[in-house]
Amino acid sequence: MNIGTLPSRHARYRGDHTAVVFKDQRLTFRQLNARINRLANAMLGAGIVKGDKVATILPNCLELLDLYWAAAKIGAVVVPSSTLLQEAGLKALLNKSDCVMVVSAPSFAGTLNAVRANVPGVPADRWILTGSTVPDHFTSYDDFVAPQSVEEPPDAGIDLEDPYNIIYSSGTTGEPKGIIHTHRIRGNYASIFASQWRMTPESVVMHAGSIVFNGSFLTLMPWMFVGCTYVLMPGFNAKDVIDVIDTEKVTHTILVPSQIVAVMNEPGFDPKRLESLEMLQTVGAPLHLEHKQKLIKALPGRFYELYGLTEGFMTVLDKNDVERKTGSVGAPIPFYEMKIVDADGKELPVGKAGEICGRGPMMMPGYYKRPDLTAETIVDGWLHTGDIGYVDDDGFLFLVDRKKELIISGGVNVFPRDIEEIAVEHPDISEAAVFGVPDDKWGETPVGAVVLKKGAKATAEDIKAWINGRVQAKFQRLSDVVVLDDLPRNIAGKTLKREIKARYLGESA
Repeated sequence: MNIGTLPSRHARYRGDHTAVVFKDQRLTFRQLNARINRLANAMLGAGIVKGDKVATILPNCLELLDLYWAAAKIGAVVVPSSTLLQEAGLKALLNKSDCVMVVSAPSFAGTLNAVRANVPGVPADRWILTGSTVPDHFTSYDDFVAPQSVEEPPDAGIDLEDPYNIIYSSGTTGEPKGIIHTHRIRGNYASIFASQWRMTPESVVMHAGSIVFNGSFLTLMPWMFVGCTYVLMPGFNAKDVIDVIDTEKVTHTILVPSQIVAVMNEPGFDPKRLESLEMLQTVGAPLHLEHKQKLIKALPGRFYELYGLTEGFMTVLDKNDVERKTGSVGAPIPFYEMKIVDADGKELPVGKAGEICGRGPMMMPGYYKRPDLTAETIVDGWLHTGDIGYVDDDGFLFLVDRKKELIISGGVNVFPRDIEEIAVEHPDISEAAVFGVPDDKWGETPVGAVVLKKGAKATAEDIKAWINGRVQAKFQRLSDVVVLDDLPRNIAGKTLKREIKARYLGESA
């Protein structure tokens, strides 16, 4: 058994149930499975075999969903890639991942043309573009799949330890790394998170962010496991999110913190229009306490928070624990263990901050073709997260900050998140990011980048004075504040502090 059997199962037993809603298209599981089979058979006809890597550079679309499940049926390995990649990054990713096929959109044709001569592993006829108008020297996706059968492809002999996809890390703190996920891991995503989110065959799941980043699989896999309805948005728009939740009676959705802030600040935000929600989960970065409390008040009994790494460690703050553990990011999910360790790997007691480590059934087997990095990250079976946190007497995890974002000022550890929590309490500030910059006297000092709410008039100096008057210690005082129109983010919605810092220092990110 493998995750590729799920669409076939629902096509047979729940064939008329609505599987997918995308724009004005509504597909039943029978229709969706036929699309998936047609693509799977086309890939086999093009010579794709079990273990071959297939890259996607696509926005949210039905073709991307088809490819995820077609690959699962034939044993191909999907490498989802961001549409924000530039030529150098794309060439490196395609070559490092050993891709033999690329599926993309016409808007990306120029970038593909610029790199294809330097990607020898992809034959000329396997550069495939979706859309009705396809430029020369590319294969039309529609033509690729049209002549193929909708019958089930032959059994690929998939083992649960066979790779299903390679997710390249977002690169928020360094060079992206290829994180391998097997059929077993994704099967555990399907069953464990369906239980965690209390999803049923009657649920309606909405996803408004890009489905190329790993957070999307937190509902993508459970959706197909239980056979409910998946509403895929073309992209994030706060007004559209509210409208779709209201009209489709969405029960489950995931939003990153910046998207939650945007929804709550949207003029049409009305909790009554979101009454169908049973889960509104945040992922990707901590939701600052100020925003978390506003959300819990507006939509009680619905909020979940997931802390985790694509490499495979997660904790969940359940909706029933939110009120009593508001500042926490939850407890380890079933079958997982967690410990907090010092620099020497010694386990620390309750209340003492150190590196968060964990192990469990969704942990990656390793980074693709990087045993050296794998050995640094997985030590004696424990995944070292690079994040700093502590546990309370009940075993709940409290996240302090990323180890790599730690600021050392005058020999003292300064955690940016502590300052950010204060900054977002300012009545004019929508979002904040704090980072360290070199300082001749202190080694490093913290600098704040803020985004103001619409119509706000506060100046950078006003904000700096306000924050510095409220921090707990002198070493937390900001040396400078910059006001930005928006914070730079990657495709997953994570704030790129590295890029903000580089801009501030006039350097290249």
